[in-house]
Amino acid sequence: MNERKSHGLADRIYGDILNSIVEGEFKEGDRLMTEHALAERFATSRPTVREALARLRADGIIVTRRGSGTTVGRRPDPDVRRFAPLETLSDIRRCYEFRIVTEAGAAELAALKATDDDIRAIQDAWDQLQRVVEAQQGIGAKDDFAFHLAIARASRNQFFIAALAGIEEQVAFSMNLSRNLSLVKMLERQRLVQREHLEILDAIRAKDAPRAGQAMKTHLESALDRMFGS
Repeated sequence: MNERKSHGLADRIYGDILNSIVEGEFKEGDRLMTEHALAERFATSRPTVREALARLRADGIIVTRRGSGTTVGRRPDPDVRRFAPLETLSDIRRCYEFRIVTEAGAAELAALKATDDDIRAIQDAWDQLQRVVEAQQGIGAKDDFAFHLAIARASRNQFFIAALAGIEEQVAFSMNLSRNLSLVKMLERQRLVQREHLEILDAIRAKDAPRAGQAMKTHLESALDRMFGS
């Protein structure tokens, strides 16, 4: 079996197992089938199954403990499938992981270096997003990104700006997915996101770098949890 075909099978197994978890065939805490049984089920080799399981483990979907086997750790939001292919969840998680580290640092620097004009720009971006949320006019992903980019600019470090701008397409995709899920759930979830944004803004305005960094970290981790389940 060539490498490309093996990876294709691993992708399919990853998607099929993830779909079974989302569908509720396997619930949180349930033990998965053994590698041998999964290899028989998918008519493939154990190394291929092992590759798919490794990705699910890295995404926090399954957990393996010695003596307990492999169990379901968390179930992604079932509504995800209405807006994105399940296979994209792995990339979305990695995008969030990158943003948690990068944007928390940018927020800390912004708290230390932001000028009055920078803070006004962040406030303006927050105000615009608030109008979108309260009027329930669209998803607001573009305005959400503008808020985060304004914070990166306030860091006064071009590398933070370039890093965020460089992944705008991926960030916009994850924001659209997250905000579509918020619309499905309720307006209150969108207001919760805005409160998280406001906590970041208030910390930057107060020039409290540790609080700003933690607020950004908490916001992005919460966004990830809302999508993947807790």
